[in-house]
Amino acid sequence: MLSPAQSSTPVRDDYGTLPDGSPVHRWTLTDGTGLTASVLTLGAILQALHVPDSSGRTANIALGHRDLTGYLGRAPYFGATIGRYSNRIAAGRFRLDDRVHLVPLSDQPRPNSLHGGEQGFDTRLWTARPLAGGVELSLTSPDGDQGFPGTLRASVRYTLAAGQLRIDYRADTEAPTVVNLTNHSYFNLAGEGADSVLDHELTLAAAAYLPVDPQLRPLGGGPAPVAGTPFDFTSARPLGERIGAEDEQLRIAGGYDHCWALDGGRTSNPRRVAVLRHPASGRTLKLSTTEPGIQVYTGNTLDGSFTGPSGRAYGRYSGVALETQHFPDSPNRPDYPSTVLRPGEEYRSATVLDFGS
Repeated sequence: MLSPAQSSTPVRDDYGTLPDGSPVHRWTLTDGTGLTASVLTLGAILQALHVPDSSGRTANIALGHRDLTGYLGRAPYFGATIGRYSNRIAAGRFRLDDRVHLVPLSDQPRPNSLHGGEQGFDTRLWTARPLAGGVELSLTSPDGDQGFPGTLRASVRYTLAAGQLRIDYRADTEAPTVVNLTNHSYFNLAGEGADSVLDHELTLAAAAYLPVDPQLRPLGGGPAPVAGTPFDFTSARPLGERIGAEDEQLRIAGGYDHCWALDGGRTSNPRRVAVLRHPASGRTLKLSTTEPGIQVYTGNTLDGSFTGPSGRAYGRYSGVALETQHFPDSPNRPDYPSTVLRPGEEYRSATVLDFGS
């Protein structure tokens, strides 16, 4: 039996084969607290995350597909590592050093690039290297990949210990480019087959958020105060308490699909920015990050067409994504924290999911 401070050597098993014959592997991490995380080499996907409740009963809280085939179809991005640029780039274009770059309009029917394009990092086969209590996955994205400049070498490291899952991102480039990496897990602390997350209580260390236009692109004028709006989670509120309010921003997105500007901006070390709690099970997720923003997405477009490992279809609000990242459309917004990476620099980002007491 492991002590809570220990983690076991990760275990690899086969998870199927891609159409070109390439094998996909699953790496499973465990610690002494009952926490188990499974990661795929396809898309560096967090495929499952088993967490005990207040009575010690364990459930998978991460939405996902039943098998590999599901991950090869149209993408709700369950558990995926998103890159080269998470969230939206307006009109699929940006200017960098006096050159305009065009990236795929993958946010149809909206005219935006979304989550790195049609063949983003979530669709790629990553190379895995086991670590003590973790696994590191690496990927090289060539110059011009999905329209992005510069050969980019990226890695994401998952480590599990003492009731915490830590995700560390790193990248370097051979030419100036833009980078914004995140994980797109959808969580349901009642279990991935439960009905909805509307009874989950959310707290955010964010006094402002980014309102969006009908194309879900940030409006001009910078972050807006959350005070007096349905976007105020500075104290714990159920996600469903105001999601149906008469509010133009909620109407545009069909729920929450917005970036909050985290208090304090980007930091060198992860700091606590969010708490998600499910009162009935007693499960609590405490999230820390180095990033300046967090995109909260309540699964507004899930429509029952995807079935999870539990055998239950995912309907609207079946999960909530807490995507730590820089702001959407930053390459076109000089007033936002920069996402530009240049040769000789190193991109680093860290997010910690804490399920301890």
